[in-house]
Amino acid sequence: MSHMTDDMVTALRPLLVAEATAEADASGAEPADLEQAVWLRLLERLDTDGPPADPAAWVRGAVRSEARRAGHTASIERPYASEEPADDSRPGPEQLALRAARRRALHSAVRRLPGRCPRLMAALLSPKDLTYREIAGELGISQGSLGPERSRCLGCLRRMLTVEVAASEPRG
Repeated sequence: MSHMTDDMVTALRPLLVAEATAEADASGAEPADLEQAVWLRLLERLDTDGPPADPAAWVRGAVRSEARRAGHTASIERPYASEEPADDSRPGPEQLALRAARRRALHSAVRRLPGRCPRLMAALLSPKDLTYREIAGELGISQGSLGPERSRCLGCLRRMLTVEVAASEPRG
């Protein structure tokens, strides 16, 4: 900035503070917001048209104009008012993404299990919520052998996932 502009800013600062403070209450704006908007308008004007002929009158007009703009904006903006609090019990996008990733990892591990385990675990994880009788019939095994087979498959899955989780953890 030139010396003349520095002098003008120094001279206008008290006037701008006083005008912004006086207009802020009526407009619903903060005085500092009005000040900042007017300084910005002054800088834009200095770049295009040079300094105003009557800087004090220009500041008064600019403050009133910014206060009207702020008042208009405040009159059309309404805070969201709700009788009920936000529902924080539902999972957010992060939780949904993590759940989906865990589900994909689990199903991927189940597909790599040996023998009948992939089919048995898929039946146990099915959203159909099949009974032991239905699962045994679907797999062609006796209902009595389903429990021990399930335990063996879960043991394999537990060992597989323990190794994978340990391998993926960062080492310090």
